Amino acid sequence: MYKNITALFSSFTRKKLYLSITALLVLAVTTGFVGYETTKAEVTLVLDGKKSEVKTHANTVRELLSEHNIKPNQHDLVKPGLDAKVKDNMKVDYLEAKEIVLTVNGKEKTVWTTAKTVEQFVKEQQLTLNEHDVIKPNLTADIQDQGKIKIESAFPVKLVVGGKAQQVWTTSTTVADFLKQQKVSLGEIDRVTPAKTKKITGKTQVEVIRVEKVTDVVEEETPFATVNRKDSGLTKGKERVVQDGKKGKLEKRYEVVMENGKEVSRKLIGEKTLAESTDKIVAIGTKAQPQPVVSRSKSSSSSGGREMYVTSTAYTAHCSGCSGITASGYNLRANPNAKVIAVDPNVIPLGTKVYVEGYGYAIASDTGGAIKGNKIDVFFSSQSQAEAWGRKTVKIRILN
Repeated sequence: MYKNITALFSSFTRKKLYLSITALLVLAVTTGFVGYETTKAEVTLVLDGKKSEVKTHANTVRELLSEHNIKPNQHDLVKPGLDAKVKDNMKVDYLEAKEIVLTVNGKEKTVWTTAKTVEQFVKEQQLTLNEHDVIKPNLTADIQDQGKIKIESAFPVKLVVGGKAQQVWTTSTTVADFLKQQKVSLGEIDRVTPAKTKKITGKTQVEVIRVEKVTDVVEEETPFATVNRKDSGLTKGKERVVQDGKKGKLEKRYEVVMENGKEVSRKLIGEKTLAESTDKIVAIGTKAQPQPVVSRSKSSSSSGGREMYVTSTAYTAHCSGCSGITASGYNLRANPNAKVIAVDPNVIPLGTKVYVEGYGYAIASDTGGAIKGNKIDVFFSSQSQAEAWGRKTVKIRILN
Protein backbone atom coordinates (compact mmCIF):
# COMPACT_ATOMS: atom_id res chain seq x y z
CA MET A 1 0.00 0.00 0.00
CA TYR A 2 2.85 2.30 0.83
CA LYS A 3 4.15 1.73 -2.63
CA ASN A 4 0.83 2.71 -4.13
CA ILE A 5 0.70 5.96 -2.21
CA THR A 6 4.25 6.79 -3.16
CA ALA A 7 3.43 6.14 -6.80
CA LEU A 8 0.31 8.33 -6.65
CA PHE A 9 2.24 11.18 -5.12
CA SER A 10 4.97 10.91 -7.65
CA SER A 11 2.45 11.05 -10.51
CA PHE A 12 0.76 14.14 -9.05
CA THR A 13 4.09 15.94 -8.71
CA ARG A 14 5.07 15.28 -12.32
CA LYS A 15 1.75 16.69 -13.60
CA LYS A 16 2.13 19.79 -11.44
CA LEU A 17 5.63 20.34 -12.75
CA TYR A 18 4.51 19.92 -16.33
CA LEU A 19 1.78 22.48 -15.88
CA SER A 20 4.16 24.94 -14.29
CA ILE A 21 6.62 24.61 -17.12
CA THR A 22 3.83 25.07 -19.69
CA ALA A 23 2.57 28.17 -17.91
CA LEU A 24 6.05 29.60 -17.82
CA LEU A 25 6.46 29.02 -21.56
CA VAL A 26 3.13 30.63 -22.38
CA LEU A 27 4.00 33.59 -20.21
CA ALA A 28 7.35 33.95 -21.89
CA VAL A 29 5.86 33.82 -25.41
CA THR A 30 3.08 36.22 -24.52
CA THR A 31 5.48 38.60 -22.85
CA GLY A 32 7.81 38.41 -25.87
CA PHE A 33 5.02 39.01 -28.39
CA VAL A 34 3.63 41.97 -26.50
CA GLY A 35 7.08 43.36 -26.18
CA TYR A 36 7.71 42.89 -29.94
CA GLU A 37 4.48 44.59 -30.88
CA THR A 38 4.95 47.46 -28.53
CA THR A 39 8.37 48.21 -30.04
CA LYS A 40 6.93 48.75 -33.63
CA ALA A 41 6.94 52.31 -35.04
CA GLU A 42 3.61 53.82 -36.08
CA VAL A 43 3.84 55.36 -39.57
CA THR A 44 1.35 57.20 -41.84
CA LEU A 45 1.89 55.73 -45.31
CA VAL A 46 0.43 57.57 -48.34
CA LEU A 47 0.52 55.47 -51.51
CA ASP A 48 -0.49 57.42 -54.67
CA GLY A 49 -2.75 59.61 -52.55
CA LYS A 50 -4.30 56.81 -50.45
CA LYS A 51 -3.50 57.19 -46.73
CA SER A 52 -3.14 54.32 -44.23
CA GLU A 53 -1.72 53.90 -40.72
CA VAL A 54 0.85 51.09 -40.41
CA LYS A 55 3.20 49.66 -37.73
CA THR A 56 6.66 48.53 -38.70
CA HIS A 57 10.04 47.39 -37.41
CA ALA A 58 11.61 48.58 -40.72
CA ASN A 59 14.73 50.62 -40.23
CA THR A 60 14.49 52.63 -43.47
CA VAL A 61 11.78 53.91 -45.81
CA ARG A 62 13.07 51.50 -48.46
CA GLU A 63 12.47 48.57 -46.05
CA LEU A 64 9.04 49.96 -45.20
CA LEU A 65 8.02 50.08 -48.87
CA SER A 66 9.48 46.62 -49.43
CA GLU A 67 7.20 45.33 -46.66
CA HIS A 68 4.32 46.50 -48.88
CA ASN A 69 5.79 44.91 -52.03
CA ILE A 70 6.79 48.28 -53.49
CA LYS A 71 10.02 48.54 -55.45
CA PRO A 72 10.55 52.25 -56.34
CA ASN A 73 12.42 53.27 -59.48
CA GLN A 74 14.46 56.41 -60.06
CA HIS A 75 11.48 58.37 -61.40
CA ASP A 76 9.12 57.66 -58.48
CA LEU A 77 8.60 60.33 -55.84
CA VAL A 78 9.41 59.28 -52.23
CA LYS A 79 9.29 61.64 -49.27
CA PRO A 80 11.39 61.44 -47.24
CA GLY A 81 14.06 59.65 -49.25
CA LEU A 82 14.43 55.88 -49.48
CA ASP A 83 17.37 55.83 -47.03
CA ALA A 84 15.61 57.94 -44.40
CA LYS A 85 15.31 56.25 -40.95
CA VAL A 86 11.83 55.21 -39.95
CA LYS A 87 10.61 57.01 -36.84
CA ASP A 88 7.50 56.74 -34.79
CA ASN A 89 4.61 58.95 -36.04
CA MET A 90 6.44 59.83 -39.28
CA LYS A 91 4.68 60.30 -42.67
CA VAL A 92 5.88 58.60 -45.84
CA ASP A 93 4.60 59.77 -49.28
CA TYR A 94 5.03 57.57 -52.32
CA LEU A 95 3.98 58.51 -55.86
CA GLU A 96 4.59 56.06 -58.66
CA ALA A 97 5.90 57.74 -61.86
CA LYS A 98 4.15 57.13 -65.18
CA GLU A 99 5.79 56.94 -68.59
CA ILE A 100 4.30 59.48 -71.03
CA VAL A 101 4.92 60.07 -74.76
CA LEU A 102 4.94 63.87 -75.18
CA THR A 103 4.65 65.36 -78.71
CA VAL A 104 5.17 69.10 -79.14
CA ASN A 105 4.67 70.46 -82.67
CA GLY A 106 5.50 67.06 -84.17
CA LYS A 107 8.60 66.41 -82.03
CA GLU A 108 8.18 63.33 -79.83
CA LYS A 109 9.94 62.35 -76.59
CA THR A 110 9.38 60.08 -73.57
CA VAL A 111 8.80 61.73 -70.19
CA TRP A 112 8.32 60.27 -66.69
CA THR A 113 5.91 62.10 -64.41
CA THR A 114 4.18 61.83 -61.08
CA ALA A 115 1.52 64.40 -62.05
CA LYS A 116 -2.05 63.24 -61.65
CA THR A 117 -3.65 65.51 -64.29
CA VAL A 118 -2.56 66.98 -67.62
CA GLU A 119 -2.59 70.44 -66.08
CA GLN A 120 -0.22 69.34 -63.30
CA PHE A 121 1.97 67.72 -65.95
CA VAL A 122 2.19 71.01 -67.93
CA LYS A 123 3.29 72.86 -64.79
CA GLU A 124 5.71 70.10 -63.82
CA GLN A 125 7.37 70.18 -67.25
CA GLN A 126 7.28 74.00 -67.31
CA LEU A 127 5.46 74.03 -70.66
CA THR A 128 4.12 77.40 -71.88
CA LEU A 129 0.65 77.39 -73.42
CA ASN A 130 -1.34 80.31 -74.82
CA GLU A 131 -5.11 80.44 -75.17
CA HIS A 132 -5.04 79.36 -78.82
CA ASP A 133 -2.74 76.33 -78.43
CA VAL A 134 -4.25 72.85 -78.64
CA ILE A 135 -3.47 70.14 -76.08
CA LYS A 136 -4.85 66.61 -76.14
CA PRO A 137 -6.15 65.28 -73.85
CA ASN A 138 -7.46 68.44 -72.19
CA LEU A 139 -5.99 69.94 -69.02
CA THR A 140 -8.51 68.33 -66.67
CA ALA A 141 -7.87 64.76 -67.92
CA ASP A 142 -6.10 62.24 -65.68
CA ILE A 143 -2.60 61.05 -66.57
CA GLN A 144 -2.58 57.45 -67.77
CA ASP A 145 0.47 55.18 -67.62
CA GLN A 146 1.99 54.82 -71.09
CA GLY A 147 -0.37 57.57 -72.22
CA LYS A 148 0.17 60.23 -74.87
CA ILE A 149 0.02 64.00 -74.61
CA LYS A 150 0.08 66.11 -77.79
CA ILE A 151 0.61 69.87 -77.93
CA GLU A 152 0.25 72.02 -81.06
CA SER A 153 1.33 75.65 -80.80
CA ALA A 154 -0.98 78.15 -82.52
CA PHE A 155 0.34 80.89 -84.84
CA PRO A 156 -1.37 83.90 -86.45
CA VAL A 157 -2.54 83.76 -90.08
CA LYS A 158 -4.13 86.53 -92.17
CA LEU A 159 -7.44 85.30 -93.57
CA VAL A 160 -9.25 87.21 -96.34
CA VAL A 161 -12.75 86.01 -97.23
CA GLY A 162 -14.73 87.86 -99.90
CA GLY A 163 -12.44 90.88 -99.59
CA LYS A 164 -12.78 91.12 -95.78
CA ALA A 165 -9.53 90.55 -93.88
CA GLN A 166 -8.97 89.31 -90.34
CA GLN A 167 -6.16 87.78 -88.30
CA VAL A 168 -6.87 84.37 -86.77
CA TRP A 169 -4.87 81.84 -84.76
CA THR A 170 -4.47 78.28 -85.96
CA THR A 171 -2.61 75.03 -85.46
CA SER A 172 -3.50 73.73 -88.91
CA THR A 173 -0.87 72.39 -91.28
CA THR A 174 -2.62 72.72 -94.64
CA VAL A 175 -4.92 75.31 -96.19
CA ALA A 176 -7.77 72.77 -96.38
CA ASP A 177 -7.45 71.92 -92.68
CA PHE A 178 -7.20 75.62 -91.84
CA LEU A 179 -10.42 76.47 -93.71
CA LYS A 180 -12.20 73.59 -91.97
CA GLN A 181 -10.97 74.79 -88.58
CA GLN A 182 -12.18 78.33 -89.34
CA LYS A 183 -15.51 76.95 -90.63
CA VAL A 184 -15.05 78.59 -94.03
CA SER A 185 -16.86 76.68 -96.77
CA LEU A 186 -16.11 77.04 -100.48
CA GLY A 187 -18.71 77.42 -103.21
CA GLU A 188 -18.52 75.33 -106.37
CA ILE A 189 -16.58 77.98 -108.31
CA ASP A 190 -14.94 79.88 -105.44
CA ARG A 191 -11.16 80.19 -105.55
CA VAL A 192 -8.63 79.97 -102.72
CA THR A 193 -4.95 80.90 -102.61
CA PRO A 194 -2.66 79.20 -101.82
CA ALA A 195 -4.08 75.86 -103.01
CA LYS A 196 -5.86 73.72 -100.43
CA THR A 197 -3.03 71.18 -100.37
CA LYS A 198 -0.36 73.77 -99.54
CA LYS A 199 1.13 73.96 -96.05
CA ILE A 200 0.73 77.17 -94.08
CA THR A 201 2.99 79.09 -91.72
CA GLY A 202 2.76 82.31 -89.78
CA LYS A 203 3.72 84.19 -92.96
CA THR A 204 0.93 82.69 -95.08
CA GLN A 205 -2.04 84.78 -96.22
CA VAL A 206 -5.06 82.67 -97.08
CA GLU A 207 -7.51 84.38 -99.45
CA VAL A 208 -10.91 83.04 -100.40
CA ILE A 209 -12.34 84.71 -103.52
CA ARG A 210 -16.10 84.39 -103.76
CA VAL A 211 -16.98 83.74 -107.42
CA GLU A 212 -20.47 83.75 -108.91
CA LYS A 213 -21.96 83.76 -112.39
CA VAL A 214 -25.09 85.79 -113.08
CA THR A 215 -27.13 86.57 -116.18
CA ASP A 216 -27.58 90.24 -117.03
CA VAL A 217 -30.32 91.27 -119.48
CA VAL A 218 -29.78 94.64 -121.17
CA GLU A 219 -32.04 96.48 -123.62
CA GLU A 220 -30.19 98.60 -126.17
CA GLU A 221 -31.37 100.98 -128.90
CA THR A 222 -30.34 100.16 -132.45
CA PRO A 223 -29.65 103.08 -134.83
CA PHE A 224 -31.80 103.74 -137.86
CA ALA A 225 -30.43 104.15 -141.39
CA THR A 226 -30.80 107.33 -143.44
CA VAL A 227 -31.97 106.78 -147.01
CA ASN A 228 -31.51 109.62 -149.52
CA ARG A 229 -33.92 109.81 -152.50
CA LYS A 230 -33.57 112.17 -155.45
CA ASP A 231 -36.46 114.62 -155.87
CA SER A 232 -36.73 116.62 -159.13
CA GLY A 233 -39.37 118.85 -157.56
CA LEU A 234 -36.81 120.31 -155.13
CA THR A 235 -34.14 122.79 -156.10
CA LYS A 236 -30.67 121.31 -156.14
CA GLY A 237 -29.03 121.67 -152.71
CA LYS A 238 -32.31 121.52 -150.78
CA GLU A 239 -33.42 118.60 -148.65
CA ARG A 240 -36.74 117.56 -147.19
CA VAL A 241 -37.43 114.84 -144.59
CA VAL A 242 -40.06 112.53 -146.06
CA GLN A 243 -40.07 110.05 -143.15
CA ASP A 244 -38.59 110.42 -139.69
CA GLY A 245 -36.27 107.69 -138.53
CA LYS A 246 -37.05 105.60 -135.46
CA LYS A 247 -34.55 103.64 -133.38
CA GLY A 248 -35.13 99.93 -132.80
CA LYS A 249 -34.74 97.97 -129.56
CA LEU A 250 -32.53 94.93 -128.98
CA GLU A 251 -32.37 92.64 -125.93
CA LYS A 252 -28.92 91.27 -125.08
CA ARG A 253 -28.19 88.54 -122.52
CA TYR A 254 -24.75 88.45 -120.90
CA GLU A 255 -23.06 85.91 -118.64
CA VAL A 256 -21.34 88.01 -115.98
CA VAL A 257 -18.60 86.68 -113.69
CA MET A 258 -18.40 88.41 -110.30
CA GLU A 259 -15.48 88.12 -107.89
CA ASN A 260 -16.08 89.38 -104.36
CA GLY A 261 -19.10 91.27 -105.68
CA LYS A 262 -17.23 93.02 -108.51
CA GLU A 263 -17.64 92.29 -112.21
CA VAL A 264 -14.51 90.83 -113.81
CA SER A 265 -15.83 89.56 -117.15
CA ARG A 266 -18.91 89.76 -119.38
CA LYS A 267 -19.77 87.40 -122.25
CA LEU A 268 -22.63 87.84 -124.74
CA ILE A 269 -24.70 84.64 -124.81
CA GLY A 270 -27.83 85.70 -126.73
CA GLU A 271 -29.72 88.47 -128.57
CA LYS A 272 -33.37 89.10 -129.36
CA THR A 273 -34.91 91.94 -131.40
CA LEU A 274 -37.74 93.62 -129.51
CA ALA A 275 -38.52 96.32 -132.11
CA GLU A 276 -37.22 96.93 -135.62
CA SER A 277 -35.75 100.33 -136.51
CA THR A 278 -37.42 102.57 -139.13
CA ASP A 279 -35.31 104.23 -141.86
CA LYS A 280 -35.17 108.00 -142.15
CA ILE A 281 -36.02 109.01 -145.71
CA VAL A 282 -34.69 112.32 -147.04
CA ALA A 283 -35.61 113.87 -150.39
CA ILE A 284 -32.62 115.49 -152.11
CA GLY A 285 -33.38 118.25 -154.62
CA THR A 286 -32.12 117.83 -158.19
CA LYS A 287 -33.88 120.81 -159.84
CA ALA A 288 -31.42 123.36 -161.28
CA GLN A 289 -31.41 126.64 -159.38
CA PRO A 290 -31.26 130.09 -160.97
CA GLN A 291 -27.84 131.65 -160.82
CA PRO A 292 -27.60 135.05 -159.13
CA VAL A 293 -26.05 137.77 -161.26
CA VAL A 294 -22.77 139.35 -160.44
CA SER A 295 -22.95 143.06 -159.69
CA ARG A 296 -22.98 145.17 -162.82
CA SER A 297 -22.78 148.90 -163.13
CA LYS A 298 -26.06 149.89 -164.80
CA SER A 299 -28.37 152.74 -164.12
CA SER A 300 -31.91 152.11 -163.01
CA SER A 301 -33.12 153.75 -166.16
CA SER A 302 -31.39 151.27 -168.48
CA SER A 303 -34.09 148.63 -168.06
CA GLY A 304 -37.77 148.71 -167.70
CA GLY A 305 -39.97 146.90 -165.11
CA ARG A 306 -42.32 147.44 -162.18
CA GLU A 307 -40.94 149.70 -159.49
CA MET A 308 -41.74 149.76 -155.75
CA TYR A 309 -40.37 151.12 -152.53
CA VAL A 310 -39.38 148.69 -149.75
CA THR A 311 -37.76 148.78 -146.32
CA SER A 312 -34.32 147.19 -146.54
CA THR A 313 -31.84 145.68 -144.08
CA ALA A 314 -28.63 143.73 -144.65
CA TYR A 315 -27.21 140.35 -143.53
CA THR A 316 -24.20 138.08 -144.01
CA ALA A 317 -23.72 134.33 -144.44
CA HIS A 318 -22.10 134.17 -140.96
CA CYS A 319 -24.79 135.89 -138.92
CA SER A 320 -26.07 134.23 -135.74
CA GLY A 321 -28.32 131.32 -136.66
CA CYS A 322 -27.41 131.53 -140.37
CA SER A 323 -26.38 128.39 -142.25
CA GLY A 324 -25.07 130.17 -145.32
CA ILE A 325 -27.52 128.21 -147.51
CA THR A 326 -30.40 130.23 -149.00
CA ALA A 327 -34.01 129.04 -149.09
CA SER A 328 -33.44 128.07 -152.72
CA GLY A 329 -30.34 126.02 -151.77
CA TYR A 330 -27.63 128.47 -152.89
CA ASN A 331 -24.40 128.41 -150.88
CA LEU A 332 -23.51 131.99 -150.01
CA ARG A 333 -20.33 131.09 -148.14
CA ALA A 334 -18.98 129.42 -151.22
CA ASN A 335 -20.03 132.44 -153.35
CA PRO A 336 -19.23 135.55 -151.28
CA ASN A 337 -19.58 137.93 -154.32
CA ALA A 338 -23.11 136.85 -155.18
CA LYS A 339 -25.88 139.46 -155.26
CA VAL A 340 -28.80 137.97 -153.34
CA ILE A 341 -31.76 139.42 -151.47
CA ALA A 342 -34.18 137.81 -149.07
CA VAL A 343 -37.85 138.55 -149.84
CA ASP A 344 -41.40 137.68 -148.87
CA PRO A 345 -42.32 135.16 -151.64
CA ASN A 346 -45.91 136.42 -151.50
CA VAL A 347 -44.69 139.84 -152.68
CA ILE A 348 -41.64 138.93 -154.78
CA PRO A 349 -41.48 135.27 -155.92
CA LEU A 350 -38.21 133.38 -155.40
CA GLY A 351 -36.02 133.41 -158.48
CA THR A 352 -37.15 136.92 -159.51
CA LYS A 353 -34.46 139.21 -160.96
CA VAL A 354 -34.51 142.67 -159.37
CA TYR A 355 -32.57 145.91 -159.40
CA VAL A 356 -32.00 147.46 -155.94
CA GLU A 357 -31.16 151.11 -155.74
CA GLY A 358 -27.69 151.51 -154.24
CA TYR A 359 -27.04 147.71 -154.36
CA GLY A 360 -27.37 146.71 -158.01
CA TYR A 361 -28.78 143.68 -159.85
CA ALA A 362 -29.72 140.73 -157.66
CA ILE A 363 -31.79 137.51 -157.49
CA ALA A 364 -34.56 136.96 -154.92
CA SER A 365 -33.09 133.65 -153.60
CA ASP A 366 -33.72 133.72 -149.85
CA THR A 367 -36.41 134.25 -147.23
CA GLY A 368 -36.41 135.25 -143.59
CA GLY A 369 -38.70 135.06 -140.59
CA ALA A 370 -38.78 138.85 -140.25
CA ILE A 371 -39.11 139.55 -143.99
CA LYS A 372 -42.84 140.08 -144.45
CA GLY A 373 -44.61 142.36 -146.95
CA ASN A 374 -42.63 145.13 -148.60
CA LYS A 375 -39.35 144.27 -146.90
CA ILE A 376 -36.08 142.92 -148.26
CA ASP A 377 -32.74 141.83 -146.76
CA VAL A 378 -29.67 142.39 -148.97
CA PHE A 379 -26.63 140.08 -148.76
CA PHE A 380 -23.09 141.28 -148.10
CA SER A 381 -19.97 139.16 -147.74
CA SER A 382 -18.68 141.13 -144.73
CA GLN A 383 -20.21 142.27 -141.48
CA SER A 384 -18.84 145.79 -141.89
CA GLN A 385 -20.66 146.21 -145.25
CA ALA A 386 -23.90 144.95 -143.76
CA GLU A 387 -23.61 147.35 -140.81
CA ALA A 388 -22.82 150.21 -143.17
CA TRP A 389 -26.03 149.49 -145.16
CA GLY A 390 -28.09 149.68 -142.00
CA ARG A 391 -31.86 150.01 -142.32
CA LYS A 392 -33.37 152.26 -144.98
CA THR A 393 -36.10 152.61 -147.60
CA VAL A 394 -34.99 151.95 -151.16
CA LYS A 395 -36.60 151.70 -154.61
CA ILE A 396 -36.42 148.42 -156.43
CA ARG A 397 -37.40 147.38 -159.96
CA ILE A 398 -38.83 143.97 -160.80
CA LEU A 399 -37.08 142.86 -163.98
CA ASN A 400 -39.06 139.64 -164.76
